[in-house]
Amino acid sequence: MNHHFPLPQGGELVLHRYPKFTDHGLQAWEAADEYLIQQLGTLAWDDSAPLIIVNDAFGALTLALHRYRPCTIFDSRVSELALEHNARDNHITADWQSLNSLDDWPQAPGLVLFKLPKINAMLEHQLACLSQVMGPETRVIAGAKARDVHSSTLKLFERYIGPTHTSLAWKKARLIFAEPDMGKAPSPVPAIQSWPLEGTELTIHNLANVFSRGSLDVGARFMLEHIPAGRPDRIIDLGCGNGVLGLVALARNPQARVTFVDESYMAVASARHNVGDNLPDALSRAQFMVNNCLEGMGPEDADLVLCNPPFHQQQAITDHIAWQMFVDAKRVLRRGGELLLVANRHLDYHQKLKRLFGNQRVVASNRKFVILRAIKNA
Repeated sequence: MNHHFPLPQGGELVLHRYPKFTDHGLQAWEAADEYLIQQLGTLAWDDSAPLIIVNDAFGALTLALHRYRPCTIFDSRVSELALEHNARDNHITADWQSLNSLDDWPQAPGLVLFKLPKINAMLEHQLACLSQVMGPETRVIAGAKARDVHSSTLKLFERYIGPTHTSLAWKKARLIFAEPDMGKAPSPVPAIQSWPLEGTELTIHNLANVFSRGSLDVGARFMLEHIPAGRPDRIIDLGCGNGVLGLVALARNPQARVTFVDESYMAVASARHNVGDNLPDALSRAQFMVNNCLEGMGPEDADLVLCNPPFHQQQAITDHIAWQMFVDAKRVLRRGGELLLVANRHLDYHQKLKRLFGNQRVVASNRKFVILRAIKNA
């Protein structure tokens, strides 16, 4: 489904989420995107200096402001692809610069537009990066749903940037304005968070935007009990996060090759760090991919796919990402290959797997989670 994003100078953009075939009617921008664009009409800023746009989920801000040749910073590969596809649909030339969340930011930007990330640790990381490059004339505006702007959010802006205030709410959205305090020393990026994986000698390291970065999430904990051992398989850890499932698969299967795949640059970097730190001799058996599910991978590329699927895209709760993961897993598995996944019981993935694979089996379950197995062409 296409949605029409109004432009302040007149006209509109036709936007959709990516991938298009799983749009499910979800709008490809928020009121906060509109509010940010409207605010620029009343703001004086140096448009000869770099314009930085951070966390532009589906390209609305970048495409609306493409004439300024912005630098757009993503942690999400899906967001990058959405921007590229929406640009083509609107016949806009790619005259912006895309950076991932691990790249250096441009120096002395004239304007920085934020969409608040879902994880506070990621906001803290990004504000620390900004503190290292901002100049006295840098203007900083962030947008989000009003319900997501808390006093703790404002304190982070004040800590890393300078004096901060908010706008009135509009369509349940709110803006945050921060003025650089050049008397502050630039802040170092917060340290990688690490913790021991209980019952093992492994230590798990997590960059800022990794799901459940402070501890092992309970679904993954249950899944670890059921990762097979002693198989010479080609294994994929799909939606790998910090890579804990694939890491344990590498340790238990010394002949296997494991591919770690996630749409987050920070997640894949965390997975690489975890293999290198815990199993350096296994790095030659590991591959790391920032990707939209298993896009571009061919059939017969895997014997086993491990998956702890998300049930949201950006702020929207949806099962279409899990469905895409299941479809891609079936495509890349060899005949007789297996998809092994963990999920909340209430999500009822049993029916989806039965519909797609023609079979499914409950491997284990507890009060909250279920481990399911489906076999290709069983």
